[in-house]
Amino acid sequence: MSIRLGEEAPDFTAETTEGPIHFHEWIGDQWVILFSHPKDFTPVCTTELGYLAGLKPEFDKRNTKVIGLSIDPVSDHKEWVKDIAETQGHAINYPLIGDPDLTVAKLYDMIHPEASGGPRTAVDNATVRAVFIIGPDKKVKATLVYPMSAGRNFDEVIRLLDALQLNAKHTVATPVNWKPGEDVIIPTSVSNDAAMQKYPQGFKTVKPYLRYVAQPK
Repeated sequence: MSIRLGEEAPDFTAETTEGPIHFHEWIGDQWVILFSHPKDFTPVCTTELGYLAGLKPEFDKRNTKVIGLSIDPVSDHKEWVKDIAETQGHAINYPLIGDPDLTVAKLYDMIHPEASGGPRTAVDNATVRAVFIIGPDKKVKATLVYPMSAGRNFDEVIRLLDALQLNAKHTVATPVNWKPGEDVIIPTSVSNDAAMQKYPQGFKTVKPYLRYVAQPK
């Protein structure tokens, strides 16, 4: 199946490094970053998983959980996390899903539907490198897919998360290269009359369809 923005994230049960989970129950009323990597003991993902562990305070401030997935079993994950802590300076502080039968990978369209479980190489799993941002309503808010050779920019994932949470709370859009604290855009779905009521401090109209306002607090 194809995962579309705005649709409910597929639910599943799985074993993780922190025990079994029922995904929707595990989400609770929080935001979630679900990210996958092609295989344990791979170099680029080793750096990514360690960096994500160091970002935990930032995710906590945003009421957001992080969970990883690999098609290797949990037993392999538990060995790999020792290397991550040793080489990256951060111990893994979020669960890693074991998916040796490819159930979750196929559910989220991370891998070719004809792929089979069992021993595989990282090259076999080249498509399993995705990021899903899921809201408390269990709906998919954003997806990102990366090749094996390019490390993901998780600072950008946090920036995107900030933009999504701001939109969910205030119904605003963010311009190119927006950073928290900068002006945002009033969507065209909001009339000028409604905008004047919502933003009595005023806003800047560049074009009828392009109106800037200070980021709501």
